[in-house]
Amino acid sequence: MKIEVGSYEAKTKLPELLRGVQTGKRYTITLRGEAVADLVPPQGGQRSDAAAAAEEMRAFMRTRQPATGLDLQALIEEGRA
Repeated sequence: MKIEVGSYEAKTKLPELLRGVQTGKRYTITLRGEAVADLVPPQGGQRSDAAAAAEEMRAFMRTRQPATGLDLQALIEEGRA
C-alpha cells in the first residue's frame, strides 16, 4: 500500500520518509493532488540481473565457433581511418 504525501510535506519530512522506506513503506508524492513521484525501496535484484546477463553472454560465447580467417589488425586499422 502506498501512502500519499504532498510535495511540501515530503520536503520537510524527507528524513522521516526515508526511514519509512528503509522499513519497506512506499510513498507517492503529489503536487496539487496529482501523483508526480514514487518513493520506494531500491530493487535488490539489479546486481544479480547484471551477473545473470554476463553469465548468459558467456554461455552464448561458449556455444559459438571462433571466427577464423579474419585479419584483426586490418579491421582495427580500418576503424581508425
